[in-house]
Amino acid sequence: MKRKNKKLSVLDMFCGCGGLSKGFQDAGFHIVAGIDHDDSALESFIKNHSNSLFYKIDLSGDRAINEIANKLTSKNIDVIVAGPPCQGFSLTGTRNFDDKRNSLYLSVIKAIKTFQPKVFLIENVPGLANLYGGKVKEEIIKRLSLDYNVESKILCAADYGVPQIRRRIFFVGLKKKYGVFSFPKAIHSPGDYVTCEEAIGDLPSREHSIGSEIDDYLAEPKTLFQRKMRGTCKFLYNHTASKHADFVKEVISLVPEGGNYKSLPRGVGEHRKFNEAWTRYHSKKPSKTIDTGHRNHFHYKFNRVPTVRENARLQSFPDDFVFYGSKTHQNRQVGNAVPPLMAYHVAKAILKYL
Repeated sequence: MKRKNKKLSVLDMFCGCGGLSKGFQDAGFHIVAGIDHDDSALESFIKNHSNSLFYKIDLSGDRAINEIANKLTSKNIDVIVAGPPCQGFSLTGTRNFDDKRNSLYLSVIKAIKTFQPKVFLIENVPGLANLYGGKVKEEIIKRLSLDYNVESKILCAADYGVPQIRRRIFFVGLKKKYGVFSFPKAIHSPGDYVTCEEAIGDLPSREHSIGSEIDDYLAEPKTLFQRKMRGTCKFLYNHTASKHADFVKEVISLVPEGGNYKSLPRGVGEHRKFNEAWTRYHSKKPSKTIDTGHRNHFHYKFNRVPTVRENARLQSFPDDFVFYGSKTHQNRQVGNAVPPLMAYHVAKAILKYL
């Protein structure tokens, strides 16, 4: 079907700082509004999506969708995207999907049924595919399949040029007249994934200074990815290092490149024994999944945790995407986001159908 010149409109629910929105915007969509309940995330969202609206709405509330509808100047939404948290997802006992503890997912489904977009996208952790024996996945598809052809797939961000091994499940539903969605093919394979060094190797070391929220670049970009992330950005944002005690730096120094807590001497780091604890990135590989904290991973070379900007690069946020709030809030925003470059490739695939 031939598209009109007008950009297709997107409503981003649980928008966070706007990783999904950034990807869709770069693919040529117009982000009408972002909906979330976190003040600092919304601040980052609106300051990086200047032509979009934002609304602080508790999406677990019974009247949340009516509230969204009342605020929007146009009810014609072409695309709804959402990454609702799955924490507390309950299908226990009677396996009741309508349990109030499932309200965040139910609000997305209600929004889709209310606004009847041409397309919807729901993103979440890959474990959702097998949660309760796959019942959650089946129920999401079942509830939306009357009006939509719904496809789901677990994608790896590194396959789409993101320097991070991050797997997420995506549900994409097309109104039946538009056909059946096919997910974009990988453009990278393990042999040519973008590595940590290729992603962040040009950023200041922060060995002798923690830096400031607005700083200068001290070196020229060395790789295609670094040039892409810098774009026309003149200043370096969010690249402040955490100030570690000497004994912490000594422990970090004991972790070899690509190693984790298992590499530490006996008796060291005993209080943090889980898969991602004390993990040092490997310069020649993509990073592990960026999480919402900042104490589990270490720079591949320097004895410190990554800065917000380094993690943002590893999530494929360009350098002119600035994060607001405390460092804790900034790390949470980065870790919760869908990598914009990953979202971009899915968005471009969706665009072909409309």
